[in-house]
Amino acid sequence: MKHEEMSALKPDGTLYPFQANVAELKEKLDPLSYKVLREAGTEPAFTGEYTNTETEGVYSCKVCSQELFRSEAKFHSGCGWPSFYQPTEGDAVVLIDDRSFGMVRTEARCANCGSHLGHVFKGEGYGTPTDERWCINSVSLRLEAKR
Repeated sequence: MKHEEMSALKPDGTLYPFQANVAELKEKLDPLSYKVLREAGTEPAFTGEYTNTETEGVYSCKVCSQELFRSEAKFHSGCGWPSFYQPTEGDAVVLIDDRSFGMVRTEARCANCGSHLGHVFKGEGYGTPTDERWCINSVSLRLEAKR
C-alpha cells in the first residue's frame, strides 16, 4: 500500500499552525523518518531508539519541535515501540480515526504540524492512570534529556 502525504488540514478543517515544506523535510529527515512522519508509515518493532530508554526528559516532534510527551508518562509495554499513557497536554496531539489495513484504530498526530506519531489503544489492562497506551514511533520523536 502506498502511503500518501499528510494533509495540511486538521480533522476540523483548520490548518495545522506549522506548515512543513516537503522539499526541506526530505532533505532534513532520513527516509524512514520521512515515511513515518509524513506518510503515516511505521518503523519496525523493537528497532526504535527510544523503545527501551529510561532517560528522563521531554519528547518533542521531530518535524516542528512541539512538546508531545514527558518521560514521567512513559512505560514499558513490551509492544516494540515507545509507550506513553498520555501526552503532555490535552492539545499536544490530534486524534484521527484510522481505518487502514482493515482495522479500526485511533491515529495520533502532532497538533502543531500534523505529522504521524503512532496510535492510541485503550482498555488493554496495563494499569496506567489513563488505561491508554500511546504507541509512538521513535523516529517521530526527539528526546531532550533532563539536566
